[in-house]
Amino acid sequence: MPESSQTAPVAAPGILSGVRIVEISGLGPGPFCAMHLADLGADVISIERADTRLALQPVRRGKRSVVADLKDPADRELVLALLDGADALIEGMRPGAMERLNLGPELCMSRNPRLVYGRVTGWGQEGPLARAAGHDNNYAALAGALYFNGTAAEPPVSAVSLVGDIGGGALYLAVGILAGLLRARATGLGIVVDAAMVDGCAHMLHVLLGTQAKGMTGLNRGGNMHDESHFFATYRCRDGEFITFAAVEPAFYQVMLDKLGLSGDARFTAQWNRALWPTLKAHVAQRIAERTRAEWSQLLDGSDACFAPVLRPQEAGSHPHMAARGTFFERQGMLQASPAPRFDGLRTDPGRVPALGEHSDVARAAHARNDIGSMWRS
Repeated sequence: MPESSQTAPVAAPGILSGVRIVEISGLGPGPFCAMHLADLGADVISIERADTRLALQPVRRGKRSVVADLKDPADRELVLALLDGADALIEGMRPGAMERLNLGPELCMSRNPRLVYGRVTGWGQEGPLARAAGHDNNYAALAGALYFNGTAAEPPVSAVSLVGDIGGGALYLAVGILAGLLRARATGLGIVVDAAMVDGCAHMLHVLLGTQAKGMTGLNRGGNMHDESHFFATYRCRDGEFITFAAVEPAFYQVMLDKLGLSGDARFTAQWNRALWPTLKAHVAQRIAERTRAEWSQLLDGSDACFAPVLRPQEAGSHPHMAARGTFFERQGMLQASPAPRFDGLRTDPGRVPALGEHSDVARAAHARNDIGSMWRS
């Protein structure tokens, strides 16, 4: 997917232009949150380890890279000096780690009372599991967000890193930081943001909890619209690829039946007869297996059948809709997604991935001449 084939972003100040953020780089949600804010125009200085294995990562784009050893007093002073002029900090260490490095919120916010101190962890800053190790699917599982991923016949399937790390972690941290910045601008006082992935995952369940309260979704996996119905399902095509339907509303369901040539089958008129779902789903699966994904896409794209082909990220950018929007692009040999959300009349360039430590010398020189503020003005 050559970069020239995509809609080139227009260089323009981002909506968060002027917001200054120091990121204590790590893995997962913290770097993603910092990238997201950088995509929107924030000036992000990432404090990184000298670990070349992490260098070529798209979540580093749009940031400036300063390699520092947080256990070294001189490097720690450099970080504190940067924080003196920052609006927000992002860190994702285990609870207590930043305090042991003498970079905890009490010290940092005593120097800069307006600082929004953003913390993202799996289990949160307090609670019996706060200091336990874990990863994305653990947090989603404990919050109840993993349970419904799959059918009754198989174990729940982890949704890569999308539910815990990104949905429950990075994006909730971003909202928390932005809310904290509004508060700081109104009152002159910063705040500590405790973005726990278990909390975010639980919060994202509200739509599901609402359907359960109405009796539309059961308490167990299986027998629900999302996992057993024939009209909200993913099917295998003749070529081994997949397509998906989500034709819930009667009008859209009818379009789906018409397109599949099933509207004349009386069994399909009882859309919500759950006893018929296994039979109807098997019949739809048999019909879908008669054609390739490309053939179904040609028939169904743009219709109201609530249809989509199941694409790999490397394929998605070539879909006419995604290509027209420039949703994906390739730069520095990496497939990347364009910044989101978009703002009317403003399309910013997400920036390049910096070389590891690319801005270390500039930062140290500025600190040595007692002009670290120049880092934020450059």
